[in-house]
Amino acid sequence: MPVDYDLVVIGSSAAGIQAAIAAAQLKARVVLVDQGCATSKISDAHVLSAMGQTLKQLQRGVQLGLETTEAALPSEATVWTQAKRWSVAAKAASVEPQSPAVLSAMGIEVIAGFGEFHRKPQLGLLVNGRSLRSRAYLLAIDSLRVSIRTEPTGVGTVLPPLAAIDGLTTVGYLTADVVLQKLPSLASRQLVIIGRDAIGVELAQSLVRLGRSVMLIVPDAQLLPHEDAEAAFLIQAQLEAEGVEVLTGTSVSQVREIDGKKWVQAGNRAIETDEIILAMTPPFDQTSLNLPAANVKQSSSGILVNAKLQTTNPRIYACRGQIAGYDTPHIAIADAKVALKNALFLPIAKVTDRPILSVVATHPPLARVGQTETAAVQRYGNDVTILCQPFKMLAKAQLQDETTGFCKLLVHRNGELLGAHIVGSQAEELISTIALAMQQKLKIQAIAALVLPSSSLATILQQTAAEWQHLRLQRSTKLQDFLEGFFNWRRSVN
Repeated sequence: MPVDYDLVVIGSSAAGIQAAIAAAQLKARVVLVDQGCATSKISDAHVLSAMGQTLKQLQRGVQLGLETTEAALPSEATVWTQAKRWSVAAKAASVEPQSPAVLSAMGIEVIAGFGEFHRKPQLGLLVNGRSLRSRAYLLAIDSLRVSIRTEPTGVGTVLPPLAAIDGLTTVGYLTADVVLQKLPSLASRQLVIIGRDAIGVELAQSLVRLGRSVMLIVPDAQLLPHEDAEAAFLIQAQLEAEGVEVLTGTSVSQVREIDGKKWVQAGNRAIETDEIILAMTPPFDQTSLNLPAANVKQSSSGILVNAKLQTTNPRIYACRGQIAGYDTPHIAIADAKVALKNALFLPIAKVTDRPILSVVATHPPLARVGQTETAAVQRYGNDVTILCQPFKMLAKAQLQDETTGFCKLLVHRNGELLGAHIVGSQAEELISTIALAMQQKLKIQAIAALVLPSSSLATILQQTAAEWQHLRLQRSTKLQDFLEGFFNWRRSVN
């Protein structure tokens, strides 16, 4: 039986839209089902972070005498009002190039609605009472949990639902998506943020900079448990220095409202608060897709796919929208490119052995690619060399007063880069150089050989990598003896 489309893209995420555009440019017949996904890539949490950073810079201007008094700073009401306007304008600007009208002009059929699979009389996606039949389907939904069967056990582990806390639903709470809209209208000075995701850490710093008193409660023994321990501890120290109270290794057992006040039972502490913010990104409800009807298998960590991003139904592909509690739109976009090649042509492209980047958008930001120190040492033992340099060694960092942070590179004894962890100004930009080097299988010597302007923060990469040769010389007594003898001989020759 013939089909109507070459590709049905399910989800108007950034990955879904880019996949649909690429397919249309290749002259494929494609339909995009929005599946309730928001097309804007800018969240209110990002706007709050930018406002908090801007306000911090203004406050520093007062300290340096660039502004005469604290009165020169904008009022809290003005800050929140401008943040709302900024959010609306930024979202509108980001959505416009991806509007249904623009996509339709490119030859993409756009359908607003929710689809679910059906198998009779033929595999298809049922949307608004209409069956879409295609040679291939691509799941590109934000927060979609997908597990590649070749990945190590534990990737994408499902965490206990924080929303199931006793009394939380009854008492009520805010989420990161509505904080900017709801919080200014509330007399909320004391805030409790519950959550282990990066969004909770980012939000805690933003809100304390905007004049709120913030407590961050994390059930894990370490803040940001998926990150390098040293990097996570530095981020925690920065939050605490700015006024955030951080409770790690503490679980919230119940929430109650007493005499109009909200109370949170965290470990053995009863905490009074004006408002509770649940900082987590709930995974997409995959039951709405009716995946069993399409013979798509799932596990506790999400939809199962192979290295070609095929589900157990080879005509259905899926992009990773969430990994280990992090939203990963950049990974989803990269996955969509691989899935598109396989869906429209021969299924031979794979995603294995591609370094995965993650960024925590605090100030300073934390960026990571590859393995953590603990994982690398567990796997390679004494074959791992750890190179580390602080940002305070850079002249530009001193000039910009951005000395907090470090660059850590994990290197195998053969020079292979195993991972990198950067905490510091522009870390999210600097990490891309290491990611490219890892993807191209370059060794640490290639980073050490970079010639960079001294006015660039990127010199932290070259300086850290240069430690490789220094450490090798220190560890090789034979080489030291040879060099000492060589120069003794040279000095003795006329």
